[in-house]
Amino acid sequence: MLLQRLSLCSRIPLDPRRHVCRLLTRPLTQAVQTRAHGSSFAHRGELRQAKRIVVKLGSAVVTRGDECGLALGRLASIVEQVAMLQNQGREMMIVTSGAVAFGKQRLRHEILLSQSVRQALHSGHNQLKDMSLPVLEARACAAAGQSGLMALYEAMFTQYSTCTAQVLVTNLDFYDDQKRQNLNSTLQELLRMNIVPIINTNDAVVPPPEPNSDLQGVNVISIKDNDSLAARLAVEMKADLLIALSDVEGLYNSPPGTDDAKLIDIFYPGDQQSITYGTKSRVGIGGMEAKVKAALWALQGGTSVVIANGTNPKVTGHVITDIVEGKKVGTFFSEIKPAGPSVEQQTEMARNAGRTLASLHPDQRSEIICHLADLLTERKEDILAANKTDMDLAVSAGHLPSAMIKRLSLSPAKLNSLAIGLRQIAVSAQDSVGRVLRRTRVAHHLELEQITVPIGVLLVIFEARPDCLPQVSALSIASGNALLLKGGKEASNTNRVLHQLTQEALSLHGVTQAVQLVSTREEVEDLCRLDKMIDLIIPRGSSQLVRDIQRAAKGIPVLGHSEGICHVYVDADASVDKVIKIVRDSKCDYPAACNAMETLLIHRDILRTPLFDQIIDMLRTERVKIHAGPRFASYLTFSPSEAKSLRTEYGDLECCMEVVDSMQEAVDHIHKYGSSHTDVIITECEETAEQFLQQLDSACVFWNASSRFADGYRFGLGAEVGISTARIHARGPVGLEGLLTTKWVLRGDGHTAADFSEHGNMKYLHENLPVRQSLAGQRDSN
Repeated sequence: MLLQRLSLCSRIPLDPRRHVCRLLTRPLTQAVQTRAHGSSFAHRGELRQAKRIVVKLGSAVVTRGDECGLALGRLASIVEQVAMLQNQGREMMIVTSGAVAFGKQRLRHEILLSQSVRQALHSGHNQLKDMSLPVLEARACAAAGQSGLMALYEAMFTQYSTCTAQVLVTNLDFYDDQKRQNLNSTLQELLRMNIVPIINTNDAVVPPPEPNSDLQGVNVISIKDNDSLAARLAVEMKADLLIALSDVEGLYNSPPGTDDAKLIDIFYPGDQQSITYGTKSRVGIGGMEAKVKAALWALQGGTSVVIANGTNPKVTGHVITDIVEGKKVGTFFSEIKPAGPSVEQQTEMARNAGRTLASLHPDQRSEIICHLADLLTERKEDILAANKTDMDLAVSAGHLPSAMIKRLSLSPAKLNSLAIGLRQIAVSAQDSVGRVLRRTRVAHHLELEQITVPIGVLLVIFEARPDCLPQVSALSIASGNALLLKGGKEASNTNRVLHQLTQEALSLHGVTQAVQLVSTREEVEDLCRLDKMIDLIIPRGSSQLVRDIQRAAKGIPVLGHSEGICHVYVDADASVDKVIKIVRDSKCDYPAACNAMETLLIHRDILRTPLFDQIIDMLRTERVKIHAGPRFASYLTFSPSEAKSLRTEYGDLECCMEVVDSMQEAVDHIHKYGSSHTDVIITECEETAEQFLQQLDSACVFWNASSRFADGYRFGLGAEVGISTARIHARGPVGLEGLLTTKWVLRGDGHTAADFSEHGNMKYLHENLPVRQSLAGQRDSN
């Protein structure tokens, strides 16, 4: 059936008008600019500049699990990605395996058919079940499968109006100068005409690989498998990037599947001694050692290399495009080793130091935080000088909005306020880690305790708000958590100084590495994929940043809120003075804050009253732009601009105004259009207020108080890592308590579960005991 499909595919008529256009040479104005070849890319982010790309498809990628036939779905997704990159103006080449597997399927089909006919004629149908297949010679399989493999590629690329050309090579084609020049000339001409060359070793005639032949420097490479073929072609054609797809995620420091195996993100020449290679893949003649040697040879020749998994169904559909976009996929080979540790190494150092931090006495953690508070005021000149540099750069760049510029700015008063908040956290740290929440006597001499422990490793991503760094650091220290910080580049100088002060404070008790600042070129999306190293992500920034992180997080919980659509409802029984004060403060105190009012709900009875006129006059005086909701607009002859959406976070001196008939309608409106952040009722009727407080499902619900009170510092938490609108774990302003979890500790005396069975001699008591401070909890880590 597969051969019939291939036969039909090969007969698909081509539209000559489409393919004439595709054969034209590339226009001069392409999105991808050609770069001078000679040195490989130093960082993943530079892979976006790759113009000429070789994609090597290993046997395990192209073939099915039974090694007889092709993985058609997988191959189709790879073809789609190659065609898309080709249509972007890149020059794509494919080095493919699969001819032997395709031919094996074809020959087996023919042999079975032949045997069944022969045995039916001579031996009867009873012996059909005893048929056995002979061992098929690889060269014969390659000869039978090469044409079918190429027909399949041609049919698939045709769907994307992309032409292909088959090129078969052997080792001799590279040793003979004339043949090598001819091959180079042919491939150059194909690329010029926008054709994708599909290259493979001519397995029908190629001799067996020489066991002792290996890479012999820059100019000589033995073409003994498709890994070495791809490397040789990449260097010969001056390719910018070689993508080698295999059946493993990339290069590991030891064979994948072993207990200590870790995926290597970036591999540098000279690191070979740290690698332990395993056996080769289930198909093909190369292994990971051959891939690494070929990759290093290509790297030495000026071509960047990435080894990645082309068989994982979760990523196969975008693995090639992700690599070209610079995402952290597979193992990237680089000649330039960064001066500092990788983010994986930073996370490991933070976790190890965090365990020591959690085992410190509460007084020691408090001492670290107090020392950091002192450093904020003692070194304020250094901090403010770095902040001035960041401010000057931000203003000269001119791309930051005024609200972000304000967040970026630090002042002596702000530093003093930070120091006060840190000292409050230091006091709270006295009874955080190791606090006993519950004690139960399960049976005689068998006691169970539930105690607080740190969550583990926190990743806090924040934009241009350097004051976040000491606040979050202090909360992490108090809760015994390791911390990974990724700040916005706009505050890089300020963040660096503040982080140095934090590590200086941590050095008091030998836990300097517990708080790490990520200063590498790491993308936020890549950090969110470290699910085996990071326990909780806390984004601090715009709603767009939070949404992006929530989408990118792979298996890591995200604590935060994506929007701060806060409502203030003015009831019919509201006090005039309270309304004006609360509405002004909620909207105008700090319009960019997530707890600022975005929608003002007015009871219908207030319209055309002096109170309504005072509200409008106050908002005009404060230069607040009003967007009318549909019902509010219907009451006015000349209304303000109508709100485009009732679910908008303006983040500026703008707000939506809408009319409701009752408190219940206000609650329904907030449930429909709000973000469960902070919502306020202004009324003198206690019964109405209590109904509002009970019915409304938001993280913070206030009566006759500004929405701006939704803040960790104002709640007496000392500081906050953010405001959460989630319904699991912490909710509202998240301070020290929100960075703790619990564990169960059972103390027995040789007890077993069998002791409590029907034949046992013990009975459960389950007596609640008064809680006490657990010394074991003090020593405990994550």
